[in-house]
Amino acid sequence: MFLSIRVLARKVMPMLLFMICGAAYSAPVAGAGSSFAAPLYRAWSDSLPPQAGLSLKYRSVVSGEGQKLVMAHKVDFGASDIPLPGNVLDMQGLYQFPTAIGAIVVVINVPGVGADQMRLDGSTLVALFRGDITSWNDPRIRALNPDLRLPDLDVLPVHREEASGTSQVFSDYLRTQSPSWKPGSWGEGAEARGNDGVAASVRQSIGGIGFVEYAFARRNHLNTVKLKNHSGLFVAPETAAFKSSAYSADWQHTDHYAVSLLDAGGSKSWPIMSATFVLVPVHPSDQTTASSVKAFFTYGLRRGDKALQDLDYIPLPNDVKNKILAEWP
Repeated sequence: MFLSIRVLARKVMPMLLFMICGAAYSAPVAGAGSSFAAPLYRAWSDSLPPQAGLSLKYRSVVSGEGQKLVMAHKVDFGASDIPLPGNVLDMQGLYQFPTAIGAIVVVINVPGVGADQMRLDGSTLVALFRGDITSWNDPRIRALNPDLRLPDLDVLPVHREEASGTSQVFSDYLRTQSPSWKPGSWGEGAEARGNDGVAASVRQSIGGIGFVEYAFARRNHLNTVKLKNHSGLFVAPETAAFKSSAYSADWQHTDHYAVSLLDAGGSKSWPIMSATFVLVPVHPSDQTTASSVKAFFTYGLRRGDKALQDLDYIPLPNDVKNKILAEWP
């Protein structure tokens, strides 16, 4: 009986808290930025109980724009896949925290090669996206894939046309694999807008190769590749590999949660991972709105893991969630 009461209390108390506080939250919480995080924040908003009195108005733009808008006090929170350094956060009076983790995967359209059949390493990826490798039967690709019959087919690389967090994370990964890689080192390949644009372009281009968030690859049934990780092993893009990278990071000793998940250690780790971040004012001008923002992300961090996992994100470790909420100004 006592156990049943405790279980009931755990289920009812969050709802009661929302009912008590809900009347104060009338205007929608306004956010903007990361397109990668947009599906998650909308899913959290859709799953809020009506008694919460909370709603979200989110503009999916790019990470840099989200940073600019919150600095200009034009939104209640900014969302970015690229963390800001501590000195900028201090100067702008912003609190930065992660909300979820996602994987970036490489997708190809090569006849006769199925999902996760091709193996690529970092230096070969650099050569492919810089335009140094122009044919799919190049000796460097054949050496990694002796069991595949690779066609004499032009490589058609596709990258994002806009300055996005996804592009910067992928570019940063390429720089870890080759010091010669610089931002903007893309070869003469095609450009596409957004993850959906890259996914569509690769699907339509025989010989295409691009990079997208894992969710876009899975939902569009694109052929992903195995990548060589920091341990020298080829791993497929799957949840176990993503979690291995996410949970191996040193979250507790990183400045403003700006942890790097690129080329993480661990035999099972996927090498291209990134957290997505939120920026909120440390000294908000409107305390009611600030309370709404905190209530929204408290709900997401505490009760939003199912929506998060349904969308192929990886949840934060529980100790990181607790630290975020404890340090919220």
